Amino acid sequence: MVDLHVHSTCSDGTFTPEELVDYAMEKGLRAFALTDHDTVNGLDRAIRYADGLRQAQAVSPSDAPASQVPEVIPGIELSTEYQGKDIHMVGLFIDYHQPEFAHYLEDFIRSRENRNKKMCVLLREHDIDITYEALLAEFPGAVITRAHFARYLLSHGYIQSMKEAFDRYVGDRCPCFVPREKVTPAQAVELILGAGGVPVLAHPILYHMSDDRLDRLVAELKKIGLVGIEAIYSTYNTAEERQIRGLASKYDLKISGGSDFHGANKPKIDLGTGWGKLYVPDEVLENLRPGRK
Repeated sequence: MVDLHVHSTCSDGTFTPEELVDYAMEKGLRAFALTDHDTVNGLDRAIRYADGLRQAQAVSPSDAPASQVPEVIPGIELSTEYQGKDIHMVGLFIDYHQPEFAHYLEDFIRSRENRNKKMCVLLREHDIDITYEALLAEFPGAVITRAHFARYLLSHGYIQSMKEAFDRYVGDRCPCFVPREKVTPAQAVELILGAGGVPVLAHPILYHMSDDRLDRLVAELKKIGLVGIEAIYSTYNTAEERQIRGLASKYDLKISGGSDFHGANKPKIDLGTGWGKLYVPDEVLENLRPGRK
């Protein structure tokens, strides 16, 4: 079993990259893809930690069977916009040290920082004592997202729940929300391909698009080089999975799947098993490996 959509504390998850490796071992996963939002900051940490565990097992074998150390697939989840909709593109097997890819992420992070500073100003105008520096101090090493704003407001007593933060302050069209610059899904596909990766359209059911509109999006992205589509996902019912598998068949796309695990930020979704019944077989990963036909 594998999980090809996982988040760490380097974006809006609550498990560190190292803790994810340990938890994946506990859950018996053969591999997982670390796909933090718009950042690759956790990849070196997760891969290095997993390699260290393997070396330790090799040096000090015990009589008891060793737990399998999972393969860490280098990935990312890029935020894009298409006709007013937020669309996410997962990149798997990316060469995240590639200079052009790294340069793009630096520009993207600067844009996100500017947006976050503007949101802090708006929140202060609504009598909330918050600064961008305070956010960074509370979530060291993370790429700050709206989930971090919500957790900050909750921990400092301004709201009673994460949902309230989005409903009152930082959700779309709320008074403290500031949109940020985004690339198109097509640009994200090209960027992932340029980094030697495998572009996958993430959780398309969540975009609540009409069948025709989703079909057009998939057709456009296929022409540019889209390789996969997330047909196995925590929240899908049987009919929704069937619909996305049908799109994959129609456009000759490979199937991907994952839990979209965020730890305590999505407490009902578990690593590997989602709501409890998710299962992404090893063959899904092998079929997605670069060079596989």
